[in-house]
Amino acid sequence: MTELAIDQGQLREQVLGVAVHALGLAQAVNCVFDWALRRESRTVFLCNVHSVVTARRNRAHAEAMDSADLVAPDGAPVAWMLRRQGHADQPRISGPDLMWICCRRASELGTAMFLYGGSPGTLQRLGRCIRTEFAGINIVGSYSPPRRPLSAEEDEAVVRMINQSGARIVWVGLGCPKQESWMQAHRGRINAVMLGVGAAFDFHAGDVKRAPQWMQKSGLEWLHRLFQDPRRLASRYLVTNSLFILALLQALLLPGRRLRDG
Repeated sequence: MTELAIDQGQLREQVLGVAVHALGLAQAVNCVFDWALRRESRTVFLCNVHSVVTARRNRAHAEAMDSADLVAPDGAPVAWMLRRQGHADQPRISGPDLMWICCRRASELGTAMFLYGGSPGTLQRLGRCIRTEFAGINIVGSYSPPRRPLSAEEDEAVVRMINQSGARIVWVGLGCPKQESWMQAHRGRINAVMLGVGAAFDFHAGDVKRAPQWMQKSGLEWLHRLFQDPRRLASRYLVTNSLFILALLQALLLPGRRLRDG
């Protein structure tokens, strides 16, 4: 895949009303660094079941997804739907995997990175883990935003801090849909590639244990997370998975039906 193809919106397929790029992990990494080396302001979203269902129920999130420069298939069901549309080799591109491979490339190229999101403790542990794993990596700053919305003055100060840091890549760990909304609002203001990777901060910081490889490859990573935090995730998975399956059945049985809810 060429960067031009992504810019023109080619190879972007509809997954229940959300346009997702059909591409491999290496291609996604190449796009990130093509943009980063030119210090372009770009947004990279990862699309899973939760983000698809959120887009179907929340017009603002749907618009954010549509505006992204790259939407990669994170969830196994999303990757499966792309394979069903003719992209036979389409893999799942998970946030933790994408982040780690980009960190390796950044350490080789000297690409400056910034970490945005998570608690101060998580950011400290995450930064320490990345620096231990990748010698010479250039993390030029981090910021743990408060739970409340930032004032216009505070937000402008954050934008100035990130731009003055020289970061070419900004990792955003706010969770869906907050991180997508934040990246959309800052596209054109932050001179870097912004990637929303959600729980990748917690995984790589060691705060949450990631699923075994066999569960990741089988599309069962969500089940591992559910067992780890049932109180927080049970209702979310019950609702989102049910709505996704219902929408999928409608799409398969009634292909002419409009796929995105109002």
